[in-house]
Amino acid sequence: MTETESIAYDVVVLGAGPVGENVADRTRAAGLSTAVVESERVGGECSFWACMPSKALLRPVIARADARRVPGLSHLVQGALDVPAVLAHRDYEASNWRDDGQVAWLDGIGADLYRGHGRLAGPHTVTVTGPGGEHHVLTARHAVAVCTGSRAQLPDLPGLAEVNPWTSREATSAQSVPGRLIVVGGGVVATEMATVWQALGSRVTVLVRGKGLLSRMEPFAGELVAEALTEAGADIRLGTSVESVRREGGTLVVVTDSGDRLEADEILFATGRAPRTDDIGLDTVGLEPGSWLSADDTLRVKGSEWLYAAGDVNRRALLTHQGKYQARIAGEAIAARAAGVPLLETDPWGAHSATADHAAVPQVVFTDPEAAAVGLSLAEAEGAGRRVRAVDVDLSSVAGAGLYADGYRGRARMIVDLDSETLLGVTFVGPGVGELIHSASIAVAGEVPVSRLWHAVPSYPTISEVWLRLLEAYRG
Repeated sequence: MTETESIAYDVVVLGAGPVGENVADRTRAAGLSTAVVESERVGGECSFWACMPSKALLRPVIARADARRVPGLSHLVQGALDVPAVLAHRDYEASNWRDDGQVAWLDGIGADLYRGHGRLAGPHTVTVTGPGGEHHVLTARHAVAVCTGSRAQLPDLPGLAEVNPWTSREATSAQSVPGRLIVVGGGVVATEMATVWQALGSRVTVLVRGKGLLSRMEPFAGELVAEALTEAGADIRLGTSVESVRREGGTLVVVTDSGDRLEADEILFATGRAPRTDDIGLDTVGLEPGSWLSADDTLRVKGSEWLYAAGDVNRRALLTHQGKYQARIAGEAIAARAAGVPLLETDPWGAHSATADHAAVPQVVFTDPEAAAVGLSLAEAEGAGRRVRAVDVDLSSVAGAGLYADGYRGRARMIVDLDSETLLGVTFVGPGVGELIHSASIAVAGEVPVSRLWHAVPSYPTISEVWLRLLEAYRG
């Protein structure tokens, strides 16, 4: 390639994480030439610093916890985890932070990869500065898709920069176990990483500014997770904010808003995300650098005919699987418009409408116990003015739960729209419930009437029999 190269494509994708990969997959499947630009690793945050390494770390923790509740097995798994083996498996699942396999996949679908920093340079144009200083100008005949994701957002605290705090990246890639770890935050990253490092041998303190953990889920989800973390040895302090952070020698010192002084070896801030849009040339197309990009249900940036935003950057649902869903919708919409389709299927649940972003977003928090939810919580449904009824069931009442684990603790809730008698949301909390949530996603996304769900017979004796208990409770 020459030092400065200009080439035209049908589609240019900024970001080669799971979202960018899926946009490229759909546009290539439609026969559109596609370039993908990536400044770090192909595979993105999920593959190397989020989903894959975090779940690899959590799996032995949860498996041991489950085994400890099984008669005849519990006495064999009372010892400590093999930390080097856990970390080595984490490294393997993160491909040892190499992206060769992902690059080969992109090549296999016929997309062209440009490594370097990509920036918009006006409508339909992306410039790429490569690692060796080479310069490429890419023009997009039909669409540019911004799939650059998000990064951890750190608070403005005195002394924070000097202490080298952990973000989600350091928490999932650390090569040793800190003796004492402070976790700031009460969301998914905070609870999952507290679960991991407490089990691997850290003394964990969790500082939560709000009233509980997992505040975006039903209240009982955070309550059950907090109860289990406390039983495991973690110190959870609610209604607590950090005022300052500093290091004294090798010791990290945190002062809270109540004046408490806490000491630790590392501190993880899991306090939110910010879009990776600060240096991608948004100003050249009339948008504000560093802003979230507002997109319609076809994932096209509002006010634009050619710019799309999928994944975290549009702030619709900051979840990998939801970003991949958006990417599939965006790719299909781009292809349809490129083919001159006069009218896209943009009605709710249409082929070119990311309706699930509003109505059926599923999520699993891989703590012990697991918390899984899809759709609206009771508070969200009531806040939206819907006429609803919440139906609750103690999961320990299900025969399959007792077989799964001695002393099984869990809870299930479904939110029924009383006007349509369909489900608006479902939440499960308990060991093993992550594998239940797709059935709930189908019920919510499919708008399946409660009367028809009565005929979906759960197998006995499985934890999924909770569906029957929920329906029985609703019918009376």
